[in-house]
Amino acid sequence: MPKSSLFNSFSRILKNAELPSLPIHSLRHTHAVLLLEAGADMKYIQERLGHGSIQITADVYSHISKKIDIDSMSKFEKHMEDVLK
Repeated sequence: MPKSSLFNSFSRILKNAELPSLPIHSLRHTHAVLLLEAGADMKYIQERLGHGSIQITADVYSHISKKIDIDSMSKFEKHMEDVLK
């Protein structure tokens, strides 16, 4: 599919949904963050995105989302409860 067709289709979808204009690359970033939030392994995400190294994936996509932060703190709290029993 030509890049221009994909870009034009994405722009039309955003316009019809009354959403602000976004670069199409934002879909890739959103997908990677959602995979992280779902608990997908970083190696899997690296391979899915086609990065040459896991370091590239980790540097670009492992910033903490609110969900990852909450889930991590919940796991830590649970661990500490178990440790203190």
